[in-house]
Amino acid sequence: DDAVWSVAWSGAGEGLLLTGSVDESVKAWRAAGDGLEMAHAYTGHTLGVVALAAAPNGLVASSALDSLIRVWSVDTHETRCVIETPPAENWQIAFAPGDEPAHLAVAGGVSGGVKLYSIEQDGGEQVSVMSLPEVAADKAKNSRFVQSVAYSPDGRRIACGAMDGTVALFDAGTGKLLHTLQGHAMPVRSLCFDTSGKTLYTGCDDGHIHAYDAEHRSLQDALPGHKSWVLGVSISPDGNALCSCSSDATVKLWDVGTRSCVQTMSDQSEAVWGVCFG
Repeated sequence: DDAVWSVAWSGAGEGLLLTGSVDESVKAWRAAGDGLEMAHAYTGHTLGVVALAAAPNGLVASSALDSLIRVWSVDTHETRCVIETPPAENWQIAFAPGDEPAHLAVAGGVSGGVKLYSIEQDGGEQVSVMSLPEVAADKAKNSRFVQSVAYSPDGRRIACGAMDGTVALFDAGTGKLLHTLQGHAMPVRSLCFDTSGKTLYTGCDDGHIHAYDAEHRSLQDALPGHKSWVLGVSISPDGNALCSCSSDATVKLWDVGTRSCVQTMSDQSEAVWGVCFG
């Protein structure tokens, strides 16, 4: 009942690893010798925590199955704001880039798009909605269930991934749909930009990671190797490595330059739900 569903790294202060669990808690961990020791446990959710995000200024956001997103300070443990969403409309989350982010992007689940919320003190108001195109008449409405979201490093674009394999890019300022990217036909559960913002990596239930040219809409490469759903992707701070995790119980490290797998870690016995670089 304490399985970890999400991870994030807070570089503020001493640097802490954050984990979100089925047991409704978010825990902060610090390095202790060859292991970890718990620095603090945050409570307030009443159902499992599905996603975490951390900002440079020490803010942390958690998205849970109770339809709440809680934002607080990793330093003071004080709550900044609580965002209440309609049922099944909060999944992955991402802070806007910058030292003092003002907004949080939320993968909107059944709403079929991305929602942007204010995170000012005692805020939590919805400020804009970015919707995917309407589904064709022969497709199920829940095929546009949006599970994943990411900002480009410059904060100008927001990418999201949906259950039907749709990957979309929006203008973060205007909310305008820029274009959609083709190649997946199964749920896209995770995505991230590289450090230049030119390449978008997506992790899909088809077991592949795709590398897209985010500016010219083209599929650059497909990275095979996982034997089941790709549940998480994360780019290293220097942009030279990509990490992925899967329901096949492995974590893979990829060389970005050659787009080849350089290491596979298979010491887990169950699905690995999240990865992040510190």
